[in-house]
Amino acid sequence: MAKVTRALVSVSDKSGLVEFARGLHELGVEILSTGGTAKAIADAGIPVRSVSDHTGSPEILDGRVKTLHPKIHGGLLGRRDLETHRQQMQENDIAPIDMVVVNLYPFEATVAKPDCTLEQAIENIDIGGPSMLRSAAKNHRDVTVVVDPDDYSTVLDEMKSGGGEVRPETRARLARKVFATTARYDGAIADYLGALGDEGAQAFGETAHIGLDKVQDLRYGENPHQRAALYGDFFEVVQQLHGKELSYNNIVDINAALWLMREFIADAPTVGILKHNTPCGVGTASDVAEAYNRAFATDPESPFGGILIANRPWTLDLAKIVDEIFTEVLIAPSFEADALEFLRKKKNRRLMTWAPEAMDRFTRDYRGVVGGLLAADPDLSMEDPGEMKVVTKRQPTDDEIAAMRFGMKVVKHVKSNAIAFVRADRTVAVGGGATSRVDPVHAARAKSERVGISLEKSVLASDAFFPFPDGVETAAAAGAVAIVQPGGSVRDDAVIEVADKLGLAMVMTGVRHFRH
Repeated sequence: MAKVTRALVSVSDKSGLVEFARGLHELGVEILSTGGTAKAIADAGIPVRSVSDHTGSPEILDGRVKTLHPKIHGGLLGRRDLETHRQQMQENDIAPIDMVVVNLYPFEATVAKPDCTLEQAIENIDIGGPSMLRSAAKNHRDVTVVVDPDDYSTVLDEMKSGGGEVRPETRARLARKVFATTARYDGAIADYLGALGDEGAQAFGETAHIGLDKVQDLRYGENPHQRAALYGDFFEVVQQLHGKELSYNNIVDINAALWLMREFIADAPTVGILKHNTPCGVGTASDVAEAYNRAFATDPESPFGGILIANRPWTLDLAKIVDEIFTEVLIAPSFEADALEFLRKKKNRRLMTWAPEAMDRFTRDYRGVVGGLLAADPDLSMEDPGEMKVVTKRQPTDDEIAAMRFGMKVVKHVKSNAIAFVRADRTVAVGGGATSRVDPVHAARAKSERVGISLEKSVLASDAFFPFPDGVETAAAAGAVAIVQPGGSVRDDAVIEVADKLGLAMVMTGVRHFRH
């Protein structure tokens, strides 16, 4: 281990800078710095030496060249254990630099601004910073490199307890963080420039770099013989309050539940029940307990071992009702204190809070395929059937329009081919994952008959058009009186003709919502 005697500090994000610099000074470390960082340190009354004084070379080209110098990179890359390196450093008047504290120009934040110009983007491409970070990280056996202000306290604590030294394990960990950071940084630059076509910015560029940190290893994947891990910012959207570690399937189900309930976030209290990332019941009411009862009534069999999500705080009344069956995960924006205390009595039940607004920053859907990755915009569209085209002779009633609005929000999240029989405040039968358009109608009808739920005067919502009249005929026979669907089939006229013959009201939205 080597004592830190000289540190080069040059940061864009100055969070915690003064406190860290003061700590280094109190440990007897000479601080080298540049520009605004040097000024901030000096203004705090902490001794600091400019890089120009250290190298004997001025900052030139509007600050583009200041740390790209042999006395900087030689001081970082020189191996202290090699006599030839020590001799060459001495011959070239290169002093060792034992620590680099650098974070990078805010390129991603700059290009995220809607009015960002190419010139502004180019000027926020950091050159010296990544160069110093990489040099120091490569030589982390001798040099401590800090790219994240969150690591300042750890480094200072180790130096204080270790006579000015940082443990090798910490230096290695910090070096790994550097290479992850510079990889993401370079990837962001490549993706931005790769999306600039001759006709302006493209939605999908020439490259896609996804730099995600591992959150945790999972016990197994979709099945016990598969390995799995979670990467990224999942826990920026949800927070676990109680229960054992989430499984791979739990996370997949939670993801589906979040996107479903996002549709209802501004609505009256609503509860959704999901199984195998597909809704099996959704209900809305004046309180969450009644909303759950309406959702549960759709399919009393499937909720066992399922996922429950609410768009309002979880109450004690709701907690007592759901306690009657086994559920894997309960999700809500918050849990009332007495409800949380009650629900924590079962150690295996996972309790999660979610932050709907945190979902807005995720603007791409990714899906792995053999040898590649599919990238797409998330399906955030939601049409109002009350403003869409009525194609039948009979106009839908206000209640039927309300049911159509509810149904479209649900069926959008059911596996295709998908339909949902609904009323204005609940699902009454759901069919999905079928290989023909009429099959989910048959399946939903059969399930409703088996569990004793009436579909009379219900509304049917479909995620895609009906290619043949049989789906409409089957829905009407089941009790549906109105249908909302995208339309767009070459046989739309035949489908509309059958709907008119059966006295149905039909609205076509013009927008398909497949979910594969």
